[in-house]
Amino acid sequence: MLAVKDLSFKYKEMPVLEDVDLEIRKGEVIGILGPNGCGKTTLLKLLNRNLHPQEGKVLLEGTDLEGMSKRRIARHIAVVPQSNEIRFAFTVRDIVSMGRMPFLDRFQGESAEDIRIVDEAMERTNIKEFADRAINTMSGGERQRVIIARALAQRPEVILLDEPTLHLDINHQFEVLDLVHELSRKEGLTVVIVSHDLPMVVKYCDRMVLIHDHKVHAVGPPEEVLTRENMRTVFNIEAVLTYDDMLGSNCVKILGSCSGRR
Repeated sequence: MLAVKDLSFKYKEMPVLEDVDLEIRKGEVIGILGPNGCGKTTLLKLLNRNLHPQEGKVLLEGTDLEGMSKRRIARHIAVVPQSNEIRFAFTVRDIVSMGRMPFLDRFQGESAEDIRIVDEAMERTNIKEFADRAINTMSGGERQRVIIARALAQRPEVILLDEPTLHLDINHQFEVLDLVHELSRKEGLTVVIVSHDLPMVVKYCDRMVLIHDHKVHAVGPPEEVLTRENMRTVFNIEAVLTYDDMLGSNCVKILGSCSGRR
């Protein structure tokens, strides 16, 4: 679905990503993880052409993003950014309806099908009761669900989530990740989650990518990637990966910081 080839990126002269090669498969949930400042969000912006690689390229089903219009990219890839601040008093329905813009010609109004898709996106994220409410009166967690609904209204093949649980209460964190995981399984949605919250994200991921020293340190299923050595190197923690039979998923148990060892 997405392929990253020999990708490098710098801010001014400071390297952020170096020689990144990565393939993201259709219908999988893949987590890109690492400590703050390691380049995770930069990689996500490159996957959506919000940034342009200085070296290498990003391919969407074999087509270089650099040769595609933003409108065309938006018909395939939706983004849930880390920040959900919206200054104007748009209603929730207004915001979610913006997800249909890549499919509308200039001056074209919404069709009955567009309205149905918007309603469905609000229902899936449990915000339909807020449809006529001004978004700038809502809490951070409520706004996050609105932004996710906007992304779902794009009917994307790929959804990129940058720290999607950052503003959410613990119950809504599970709701959001349960939702995108379900869409991946039932509808073949490709989900890319950027996060530093290893214990939260691990239960949802088919594969994981660990970023360290501006490079891909490890990639593969959690059982192969989340070794004690890799978690020491990338996160500076003592931790173990286990499988919880009751939950039916992987879990990371953090034992402590490597910095605290004597």
